[in-house]
Amino acid sequence: MRIAGIRTLKFLLAAMLLFPRFVNCQSYSNQDLSMKEPDTMQNRQPAVAGQFYPSNPVELEQELKMYFAKAPVPGGEGDVVALISPHAGYVFSGEVAAAAFSQVDREKQYKTIFLIGSSHRNAFSGASVYSIGNYITPLGIAETDFATAQKLVSENNILSFELWYHSGEHSIEVQVPFLQYWLKPGFKIVPILLGTQDPATCEKIAQALRPWFTAENLFVISTDFSHYPSYNEAVITDKQISDAILTNQPDVFFRAVRSCTEKKIDNLSTGCCSWPAVITLMYLTQNRADISYRQVMYKNSGDSKYGETDRVVGYNAISVLQEKRNNMILTGQEKRQILEIARNTIEAYLKDNRIPALDTNSLLPGLKNKGGVFVTLKKSGQLRGCIGHFEADNALYSIVQKMAVASSTEDNRFAPVTSNELAKIDIEISVLTPMKKINNANTIRLGTDGIYIRKGYRSGTFLPQVATDTGWSLEEFLGHCAGDKAGIGWDGWKDQDSELFVYQAFVFGEKE
Repeated sequence: MRIAGIRTLKFLLAAMLLFPRFVNCQSYSNQDLSMKEPDTMQNRQPAVAGQFYPSNPVELEQELKMYFAKAPVPGGEGDVVALISPHAGYVFSGEVAAAAFSQVDREKQYKTIFLIGSSHRNAFSGASVYSIGNYITPLGIAETDFATAQKLVSENNILSFELWYHSGEHSIEVQVPFLQYWLKPGFKIVPILLGTQDPATCEKIAQALRPWFTAENLFVISTDFSHYPSYNEAVITDKQISDAILTNQPDVFFRAVRSCTEKKIDNLSTGCCSWPAVITLMYLTQNRADISYRQVMYKNSGDSKYGETDRVVGYNAISVLQEKRNNMILTGQEKRQILEIARNTIEAYLKDNRIPALDTNSLLPGLKNKGGVFVTLKKSGQLRGCIGHFEADNALYSIVQKMAVASSTEDNRFAPVTSNELAKIDIEISVLTPMKKINNANTIRLGTDGIYIRKGYRSGTFLPQVATDTGWSLEEFLGHCAGDKAGIGWDGWKDQDSELFVYQAFVFGEKE
């Protein structure tokens, strides 16, 4: 449908914010849903095709192709686990929506795609999960993941299903053609429509969804941003809201939403129309050191040739990335936390001869991974102690505590560290990859590979950074390890019954 002009724009934008009083609706109990058979399923028919987007499949596909051709290349490192995408008419927000979906790997087969939006027509408690049929668009059928949808409804009182709420709602529907165009066939969706504007309720909804917030699934959050301020005011307001989202702190975001209203900007009715859907996502991602939000694109309706600039609606595309990580690699926050644990452990042990207990609930995820660890102490740049543990048989935080104590009190090359000198000592931690046996010493990469030499009951190791710190050649690296550490002589590593292993270390310290 061709947009007729400014009056039509004003009507459509105003209609998107209508919240009538409660209405009678057809409802299904949890028992009804669990009993439904495939032949009783009721597919959800398109409600806004021909209004928000073309009803002709050829025209729709051509329009989507045009938007995706303008989309930016994917950015950031990690798996896309969520998107924030606008839900206005395509002529206004289609380019921004395509920018959001373009961040997704087209080749990836997501197990389930959760589409979350807020109702523009009905206020109700909790959220309604469409769980009795598939979604239909001009591009065909988007299958619903019935098992997941019905499980969510049957096991969570905060979630239900009300057919009426979904019938005319556009916020979820307009996202589906983007998925159908961009992804390979075969994906399944779970449409979730929020009727609440209570943050505490949103947090409960997030708790219900948490088991599914994994890298194998995708969450699509449907929302526009500011409604009806002038163009320049929208730019300022929308940046305030998007900046708050990028903090990954729900409280910061909620305060930003409230402050927009408190500023009493001319014609501004909201800074983020579906903020309950956004904050639900943020309750899922908060305190996740492996999760980051990334701004992809911003525009508002004033950037469209059909829009006006005195009253606009803002649109943001934001991707949410989960860091692709080797379990041995820690984030910056995790490094700081484990270094703090190491220092606090040494302080407590030197003072009270005890290893302090930790609140494991407060630990970041990477610290709970298993892996080998060395703790190195340096004083004025000189080695003051270094002891490690190769086996990945316990959580990193636990091994670090033990090795911190050992390096400060049990390294027989040095006298035990005293409390008075601890302030002058820098702590360095090396998280180790599993060891790999090699038959050719020439494959060792100086500065990258650590070595472990074993002959009978004797053994010795050098961390990768030893070669860098000393400037040794490969022959010296091996000779010193064999002679000084393993005690089998300079050339002992060459003996037929000697074994040579390599490993890598991810090294970080307090001086970084």
